Amino acid sequence: MGLFNAGRDVRTINALLTGAEREARRGGDALPGPEHLLLSALDLADGTAALALGRFGVDGAALHAALERVHADALSDIGVSEPDPAAEAGADEPLGRAGGVFRSTPQAQQVFRDAVALSKQASPSRLLGAHVVAAVCAVEHGTSARVLAALGIDRSELRSAALTQAAGDGSRR
Repeated sequence: MGLFNAGRDVRTINALLTGAEREARRGGDALPGPEHLLLSALDLADGTAALALGRFGVDGAALHAALERVHADALSDIGVSEPDPAAEAGADEPLGRAGGVFRSTPQAQQVFRDAVALSKQASPSRLLGAHVVAAVCAVEHGTSARVLAALGIDRSELRSAALTQAAGDGSRR
């Protein structure tokens, strides 16, 4: 990997992890999970995650809505009702930056490692949002799998589309 690609990967990783942390905090989760990495990947500059998900008619708004539905269903399943809007009065206030070392769930850590491994198989080697999408598709259980199911997306089909998108993008650079 050249110095330019290494620098670009550092910027991509920073954007991905910062975005995932922001998504987790926005949703009230203490730690980012794979679903937050997926949401963050949609905003990466390379655009490959958005293109891969777009093949299934999914954008950021649809992904957010599905995540909210999955969370609401999970709460309902254990007998907890929807949060009171008055209790969430400050929910739209800016969250600010989180400080310290990035922390995430073990599943998110595995997704990140898998995405990096997928990126190293490409030529040139560089991390793309589509690699993150493909890595999230390997998660069989948990919120991210339920979100994709709620959207009617077959994980193996999305993984294939994401890897195709990554290969096509990588060959143009």
